[in-house]
Amino acid sequence: MPIIKNGTVVNDEWLSVDDDAALPADGPVIVSLSRWQSETDLLRARTAPLGLLVESHEQIADIETDLSAFELIALDFPTLRDGRPYSTARLLRERYGFSGELRAVGDVARDQFLFMHRCGFDAFQVEDGTGLEAWLRAVSEITIWYQPTGNAGGTLSILRDQLQAAE
Repeated sequence: MPIIKNGTVVNDEWLSVDDDAALPADGPVIVSLSRWQSETDLLRARTAPLGLLVESHEQIADIETDLSAFELIALDFPTLRDGRPYSTARLLRERYGFSGELRAVGDVARDQFLFMHRCGFDAFQVEDGTGLEAWLRAVSEITIWYQPTGNAGGTLSILRDQLQAAE
């Protein structure tokens, strides 16, 4: 499935592995927090990139010392009304210094993209068929902010440049 990453549509090279499924011998995989907690040694022994899926009710502080093991952390938005992944994203970026890919998955809506980006997300799994053009437009809709964030621009300025170039 394609994802929007750093302002472009790319093919997703990561494989999400269910808790009861066998791990592939190689290739980047995303595992659940519960699988990580039950198979930490096995997963650390892999030489391929490792990603983590965190459900909105799970606490990232529980694995603060393990964050360096992951190149990607996917935060699940189970519904549009559940904002806990926003807080988790800010904690990951600002408190814990996570610098890997931070991916929004689940109920990821176009009108939330800019807010997700400001919280630290740099990749978005969009299942509703929303095109990149609509996502780029969302970037330019709000230009004034009341609160500072740890994301002072980053890919936001790149996305705005891409939108202006497309017009």
